[in-house]
Amino acid sequence: MDFRTIVDVPRPGFEIGPQERILCVGSCFADSIGRRFMEEKFRATVNPFGVMYNPASILHTVERTDCAPRVAFLTLGTNHVYILNETGEIVDNCRKRPQRLFTERELSVDECVDYLQQAVGELARRNPEVRVVLTVSPIRYAKYGYHASQLSKATLLMAADRLVKADPRCTYFPAYEIVLDELRDYRFYTPDMLHPSQQAVDYIWERLAEAYLSPAARRFIEEWRPIKEALGHRPFNPESCEYKAFMQKTQERLAALKARYPLMED
Repeated sequence: MDFRTIVDVPRPGFEIGPQERILCVGSCFADSIGRRFMEEKFRATVNPFGVMYNPASILHTVERTDCAPRVAFLTLGTNHVYILNETGEIVDNCRKRPQRLFTERELSVDECVDYLQQAVGELARRNPEVRVVLTVSPIRYAKYGYHASQLSKATLLMAADRLVKADPRCTYFPAYEIVLDELRDYRFYTPDMLHPSQQAVDYIWERLAEAYLSPAARRFIEEWRPIKEALGHRPFNPESCEYKAFMQKTQERLAALKARYPLMED
């Protein structure tokens, strides 16, 4: 008997190779996945101007950064935006200014699609071979109320679906569905019962790696794992001869790995 539903993750029409240049922009879920790319030595830029929750702010980050990735992950958190009354512009961060200075409103599906199309177009201008992976953050927004939070997610899901169907450069990774359908138990959440736990993030990373990483990228990760673990080891006595010999051997293995993968960064 099978006691859970497994979300299908279709393979995209491309693969992510080792040390690929990647841009991750969006909600704090983008931070979590972006950190995994960095830990596995991909050349990843992650939310360079801070966490961005809505499609307009994601566009602003893409416009401000000079990154020209081959793969970009855009993680949508909400369709709610804050407009500075004085200028009529959508702000990315209210910077703790009084709430009376802003008007909150919700972006429509069409508006979300438009902002995302502009972001994809800007990325493609810098790198015509770019591929964009859209995801919707599984983190619920309690401050909206859970019904309103679901409506917000529905708007983002429809916008992502429309863009994927219209633009072959875009694909959709079902992080939202994996958390809600496969990991629906609260043991996969942090104590606030809203954010996915580290175990949930690790599982989502595994599903992403299976579908998106090339065989060469997966081989590199397997070669890098024991070296990464050795470098992270905290000894009882760092001055001991045994530990110094252990680290010398680890550094030799690291140098050999870098020789095989010249794009590997420190």
